[in-house]
Amino acid sequence: MLKEQPRRIRSYVLRQGNITAGQKHALEVLWPEFGIEPDGLLDFTAVYKREAPTVLEIGFGNGETLAQTAAENPDHDFLGIEVHRPGVGHLLQLLEKQQISNVRVISTDAVDVLTRNIPPASLQTVNIFFPDPWPKKRHHKRRLIQSEFIDLLTDKLVADSILHIATDWPDYAMHIEAVLKNCPQFIRTDPDATLERPATKYESRGHNLGHAVTELVYRKVTT
Repeated sequence: MLKEQPRRIRSYVLRQGNITAGQKHALEVLWPEFGIEPDGLLDFTAVYKREAPTVLEIGFGNGETLAQTAAENPDHDFLGIEVHRPGVGHLLQLLEKQQISNVRVISTDAVDVLTRNIPPASLQTVNIFFPDPWPKKRHHKRRLIQSEFIDLLTDKLVADSILHIATDWPDYAMHIEAVLKNCPQFIRTDPDATLERPATKYESRGHNLGHAVTELVYRKVTT
């Protein structure tokens, strides 16, 4: 008899919220153009029909930051992962309206995608902006940024690539710093080393509440 595997703790709770008619229409009509439902390892050259540096954004929210960054960097290809369908629908609307062609979207768990679908040494940048901080101590185990997750990312990033994380929770920032400090594959670097990051909706709300944002940018090095 096969031994039952322990259930992995998810770093998110699926709160779908209200979806507008426009977002629902975008999910139905535009998903075939921009959406990916991967089966096995992705071939980015085939997906984007060209060779270019690939930027992965995990948890893109409503997609406005991802769309703007992609529009401002047409020489890069962007892959966004988001489980919340209203946000996915909103991004699809932006991609069509602004005629942005260098973005593809996956709507499922990011850890599963990294484990099963992202080839080794295929990502130039990984962006994780304002992941759920899970502020209560008993929930810290749900935080996305853990040593196991960083080990998973390490295999997917090319040499001299960038990991960019932003948070407005000081406790989470210290947690992230502690995790990356124990990863010799990464060194802290200047935020200017990465692509310019537009402000997110969540970030603007945090500013209004007096939250300071910590930018954590790391470069992968060969060891």
